[in-house]
Amino acid sequence: MELRKDPLTRSWVLTGDDIPETVRPAAQCRFCPGAPDEVHQISSRSGLQGAPWSARAVVHPVAIYHVEGSPDRRGAGLYDHMPTIGAHEVLLENPKHDRDLWNADDAEIEQFLLLSAQRVQDLKGDVRLRYISIYKNYGPGSGQEFEHPHSELTATTFIPRRALYELRACLDYFKQKERCVFCDMVAQEMNQGERIVEVRGDFLTFCPYATRAPYECWIMSSTHDSAYEDFTLSQAGRVRDLAALLRRTLRRIRTITESFHLVVHTSPNKLHASASLGYWKTLDDDYHWHIEILPILPSKSKSYTFKEVYYSPVSAESAAQRLREAAP
Repeated sequence: MELRKDPLTRSWVLTGDDIPETVRPAAQCRFCPGAPDEVHQISSRSGLQGAPWSARAVVHPVAIYHVEGSPDRRGAGLYDHMPTIGAHEVLLENPKHDRDLWNADDAEIEQFLLLSAQRVQDLKGDVRLRYISIYKNYGPGSGQEFEHPHSELTATTFIPRRALYELRACLDYFKQKERCVFCDMVAQEMNQGERIVEVRGDFLTFCPYATRAPYECWIMSSTHDSAYEDFTLSQAGRVRDLAALLRRTLRRIRTITESFHLVVHTSPNKLHASASLGYWKTLDDDYHWHIEILPILPSKSKSYTFKEVYYSPVSAESAAQRLREAAP
C-alpha cells in the first residue's frame, strides 16, 4: 500500500494491491477485559469502580499506517507518492461491551476524552506526523469495524483535505478581520438561537448554517483554543461538561437515526510547520477545535452530494428544533 497525491484536488489517496483483510469477528470480543486474544496496548486510563481500565488505546489489528520508516515523498513525473507512515489506533471508550458513549456516565466519557487528548499530544511529538484525526463510525452504512464501544485514531504525514480547507478559510478570515471565524460563528449562533440545540457550561451544540447532511451537529467551546488536546488536558475541570454535552447530543441524534460519523477537528502538528504555507503563522489565533457529527439517514444516504455540492433536505433551523425537542 502507498499514498498517492491527486494533482487536481491535492488530496492524498491510499491505494495498492495489498489491501488488508477485514477483521473477522472473534468468538469473544478481543477488546473486553480478560479476552484471550492479546492486543498491543499503547496507553490506558485508570479504571473506575473496580474496572481494570476506563479507556484504552491499542494498535489497530490491521493498521493502515505504521510508525516504522521514513515518509520520503517521491516523484513520478507530475505525480507524487509516499509510504504509509503514521499511526492507526483503536480508542476503546469503555471496558464494558454494551457501554456506548450515550449510555455511559459523564465520568466514563471524561476518561475517554482525556485518553484521546493524551494520544494526540503524544503523537504530535513525532516531527514526521502532520495531522492526527480522531473519528467514530457507528451503525449500518458507517464503516463501523468492531462492536466494542470504540473510536479510531490515525496519524498521517499529510493534512486531510477537509482540514486543509478549514485551515485556509480560517487564515483568510483572520487576515480580513483579525478574528477567529469560529468564535464569530459561536457569537452569532448564541445571539440568534434558532440553530442552537443545547448549551452546557462553556460548550454548545448547534446545527451549522450550511448543513451538509440532515441533522448535522457541531460541538464547540465558546472559549478559544486551536488544539483539542491542549484544551482538554489543561481544562480538566471543564471536560465533564463536554462529556455530558456529547452524551446528550448523541442521544438526541439517535432519536433520528442509529448511524453517524463523528470527527474531532484539531490543529495540525506545529512541529511539522511549513515555511511555504501561511496558515502556520497565526494558527493559534485563527483556528478553533470542534467536533462534527454527521448522521446517516438510510433514505437520504445517497443524496448528500451532487457534483461536489452538499444537499440536505432538512434545514439547520428545523433540525435544531427537532433535536431540542428530543429527550436526551
